[in-house]
Amino acid sequence: MSRIGIMSAMVEEMNILLKSIKNEKIETIGQREYHTGKLFDNDVVLVFSRWGKVAASSTTTTLINNFRVDKIIFTGVAGAINNKLNIGDIVIAKNLYQHDFDASPLLNKHVLPHINKKEIPTNKALNTQLIKSAKQFIATQLNNTITNNELDVFNISTPEIVYGNIASGDQFIKTSNQRELIRTELNEVEAVEMEGGAVAQICYEYNIPLAVIRTISDKAGSDAAIDFPRFVENIAGKYSYKIIENLLSEIN
Repeated sequence: MSRIGIMSAMVEEMNILLKSIKNEKIETIGQREYHTGKLFDNDVVLVFSRWGKVAASSTTTTLINNFRVDKIIFTGVAGAINNKLNIGDIVIAKNLYQHDFDASPLLNKHVLPHINKKEIPTNKALNTQLIKSAKQFIATQLNNTITNNELDVFNISTPEIVYGNIASGDQFIKTSNQRELIRTELNEVEAVEMEGGAVAQICYEYNIPLAVIRTISDKAGSDAAIDFPRFVENIAGKYSYKIIENLLSEIN
């Protein structure tokens, strides 16, 4: 029986999805609550990944070994590295990097030992379905899901969907120097967050298909302040809900 693991980097996103789960059962492992049940007619396990690479790796391994998921979808927010990205845009990961991994001089910077890769690809078939689901949301569902007032608060009009690379690291990118270092070393990266690269490494090692979708919440390293809790609850959480609903309908 197929079972999909859905990991959320923000508990607010997961809580919105949990409102639609049926036949829910909760199992606590490693201080994390794993919610099994039916979501849009698919067998799923929903879990808050917790922040950072170690926490996300542990959550991913539990999904695979204890709950036997055969694919994983990871949702969350990210900071823009590409100057062309704006708040409310969507990045679907093609490859994932760990921008803070450095085993030099034993290996080139960013290269992960034993698997000898600096970038880990996500699953092409899942990505195709996810891009379709995101496009459907932006084209036909956005304005019925989020009020114009909420969109205006964050200057969101017509969000872009970008299929590109994402970098992960155990630090919040809050200065322009941090941002420019990532841009210089990994100039093909669109956005930055704190979990996806580690989740990708675990999925690669276990041969589990993975897709990662991130909503841009800020310009990484910029001084522009936003109401982050409001953004996650009223923008990113609703993005994730509708896109996951579209995706699971497509998978089903």
